[in-house]
Amino acid sequence: MASLGYSLQLLFLLLSVTAFTTRACVRKPVNVTYDQRAVLIDGERRMLISAGIHYPRATPEMWPSIIQHAKDGGADVVQTYVFWNGHEPEQGQYNFEGRYDLVKFIKLVKQAGLYFHLRIGPYVCAEWNFGGFPYWLKEIPGIVFRTDNEPFKVAMQGFTSKIVNLMKENELFSWQGGPIIMAQIENEYGDIESQFGDGGKRYVQWAADMALSLDTRVPWIMCKQEDAPANIINTCNGFYCDGWKPNTALKPILWTEDWNGWFQNWGQAAPHRPVEDNAFAVARFFQRGGSFQNYYMYFGGTNFARTAGGPFMTTTYDYDAPIDEYGLIRQPKWGHLKDLHAAIKLCEPALTAVDTVPQSTWIGSNQEAHEYSANGHCAAFLANIDSENSVTVQFQGESYVLPAWSVSILPDCKNVAFNTAQIGAQTTVTRMRIAPSNSRGDIFLPSNTLVHDHISDGGVFANLKWQASAEPFGIRGSGTTVSNSLLEQLNITKDTSDYLWYSTSITITSEGVTSDVSGTEANLVLGTMRDAVHIFVNGKLAGSAMGWNIQVVQPITLKDGKNSIDLLSMTLGLQNYGAYLETWGAGIRGSVSVTGLPYGNLSLSTAEWSYQVGLRGEELKLFHNGTADGFSWDSSSFTNASYLTWYKTTFDAPGGTDPVALDLGSMGKGQAWINGHHLGRYFLMVAPQSGCETCDYRGAYNTNKCRTNCGEPSQRWYHIPRAWLQATGNLLVLFEEIGGDISKVSVVTRSAHAVCAHINESQPPPIRTWRPHRSIDAFNNPAEMLLECAAGQHITKIKFASFGNPRGSCGHFQHGTCHANKSMEAVRKVCIGKQQCYIPVQRKFFGSIDPCPGVSKSLAVQVHCSPHKSPQASHEPVQPTYLDYQWQQPLGAYDNPSERKPSLLPESY
Repeated sequence: MASLGYSLQLLFLLLSVTAFTTRACVRKPVNVTYDQRAVLIDGERRMLISAGIHYPRATPEMWPSIIQHAKDGGADVVQTYVFWNGHEPEQGQYNFEGRYDLVKFIKLVKQAGLYFHLRIGPYVCAEWNFGGFPYWLKEIPGIVFRTDNEPFKVAMQGFTSKIVNLMKENELFSWQGGPIIMAQIENEYGDIESQFGDGGKRYVQWAADMALSLDTRVPWIMCKQEDAPANIINTCNGFYCDGWKPNTALKPILWTEDWNGWFQNWGQAAPHRPVEDNAFAVARFFQRGGSFQNYYMYFGGTNFARTAGGPFMTTTYDYDAPIDEYGLIRQPKWGHLKDLHAAIKLCEPALTAVDTVPQSTWIGSNQEAHEYSANGHCAAFLANIDSENSVTVQFQGESYVLPAWSVSILPDCKNVAFNTAQIGAQTTVTRMRIAPSNSRGDIFLPSNTLVHDHISDGGVFANLKWQASAEPFGIRGSGTTVSNSLLEQLNITKDTSDYLWYSTSITITSEGVTSDVSGTEANLVLGTMRDAVHIFVNGKLAGSAMGWNIQVVQPITLKDGKNSIDLLSMTLGLQNYGAYLETWGAGIRGSVSVTGLPYGNLSLSTAEWSYQVGLRGEELKLFHNGTADGFSWDSSSFTNASYLTWYKTTFDAPGGTDPVALDLGSMGKGQAWINGHHLGRYFLMVAPQSGCETCDYRGAYNTNKCRTNCGEPSQRWYHIPRAWLQATGNLLVLFEEIGGDISKVSVVTRSAHAVCAHINESQPPPIRTWRPHRSIDAFNNPAEMLLECAAGQHITKIKFASFGNPRGSCGHFQHGTCHANKSMEAVRKVCIGKQQCYIPVQRKFFGSIDPCPGVSKSLAVQVHCSPHKSPQASHEPVQPTYLDYQWQQPLGAYDNPSERKPSLLPESY
């Protein structure tokens, strides 16, 4: 009977879970419209927070956790682009599986109880290969992208209709009970429209009419489109969108891309946007009449395979987002924005009750107040847009201290629930960990995103048993194209591979020359080249170059007689932004010549060139199982990786559930695969030594501000999704183009091992404790510190604790001149052994004696988290030696003439 009872309990539990899941998936149909103030859901105005998440930049197994983190962070909506080249890689052949299972992704959003914003485009930009266009589109006769061009309009309408019909078939629009409440046609077209003249204007109207004809019954938007037709909402993209207005007074103020981070190019330091500034921008947006705001990106993810665009975009698309590339919450960005969202939601009744945005009131020279009051609701925003000075202001008879470059939110027009510059959320410190080995124990590679990813060496996976196999050099014979001219790369490769061989030969003779020319020093000159090239002369690597339509002058050594010249030209992602994308090319362009010869210069532009698409290993899919005809593997002991070499090894998956990454800090340039899955391109390009000055959140943000990792690789870690791993025998394949130290390649895991916080006693109490018209008595409503380890971990050590006036930042706290002696004891008592703990920032909690009467005090704490006893062994990081590639004219942050430029600040700044 006990067994029967247990079975009945289990059955009841399963039925309960099923019922819950069913309820979560069922949503009543709603009608979505809009007025001049906001988007209306079933006639109710809403203040909406949206999280930008691109489904192909994560695996389906990661989607539920990422979506849940977005919901827990206060999002109402999930937004994504739709990636045409992922869904229709060949004309008429569709792909909606795996990372491109758009329907599954939207259904998971629905199951989480969130709304959805579908940005069909179908041009997306997104730092994505070819801006999301499939390559076959370029080859349609007579086509001109994104203008009043019939071949393009036919193809664009066909794909847009395909997506809309797919959504209808799966009942995913709001009127069908689905989560989709808005859609988008075109994308940032206003930036380039003028280059198409009247054809561009006609195209805008056509795109709007076409979208409306699809009967989605939800509002359509066009972002950055000032001439959007009356029945399409034009919206703002940028770092700041307060003060921006739509093109008619009948449309609400929507912010489709709040750039809360930035993308990264190879050779650049890592971009970061301080959360205080991001929160300031969002608060100002809602203060000045905004009603829908989307973070681009809330989760950035990874440019797997060859999806990175640009060109020159890194494989990581982390974007300094609230959820990092690996799916982990990034603190304090996630937590501080969560508190902001909660404060905005407290104001929602007042914000939606008014039909027009109230006039601002200047309460100081750079201080502005907005009060929303109607139907018994009242909310106020007090902004200090001074980028240097904190001030005390008067508002409705009360005094308020406003830090520089901040907004205070008062949901009852009296009490401050949140200030954008005062962070109450904890900071999480992440690290890369190499699994234990018999000889060395655990090795931890600090990866503090507040500072930079430090470099370390060694560990069990650094002793992987590698095998090597050479890629056939130059022209292989099969599939060869021969021409007496320089051919454009994409016309030959069709973007099926990054690689294209250009091969020719020249004969050097001593006839008519008085001196022996054997060993002649000359220059190979490439008139124009993009994106990258490796130059081989007589089977040896002479040099490499990378850049945007640059001239390359490469010294070469020639011999008496016949000399072979082989150029391995490479794309690093197709252009993703600009007008006339169909005309953009790649490879060796213009002319090729040899200069410096004893008898003058030699033009090779009309020589006989042979062309070979791709690599032999690519063609035979060597990365699927590590074997292919014609490839033999060498297991000999070696240290330095050779150029144009395939490497393979196997390893067992690291234990636990922490995200996994591949450490390629010792390698050069190439591509990586795990169990046949393409991780993407890797490239050990080092960022400049300068440009990483001290970060100050105050003042307008730009993409050069607050960068980190100067003098270090743009990217060292490469995400390996756990869904791509099996328990044992994982096949790792690398193709190395130039060389490196293969013995130092490691598999690591990423975890949050420490958390810390620093909170002043004058900060508002936690937003979760908010009550309207509560007393401002700090004794009864103290500020509070929450410290929380990741799931499955608990607090094992208090590294630092001080109530008084501690100094420093996370990882570098120090005691000040004022310190409560019982700080450590009090924190240890409430936190040790717990997954999370709450600490009141209040004098009486740290003893009966005030350590410094009359002094404003704060609490700083750092704790360590662990699922088990912390390892005793420690190892100092060791800096590896980077290969010096001598790249010619490396691409800088803004050398790309068509890079998107940030929007200017509103005039009020």
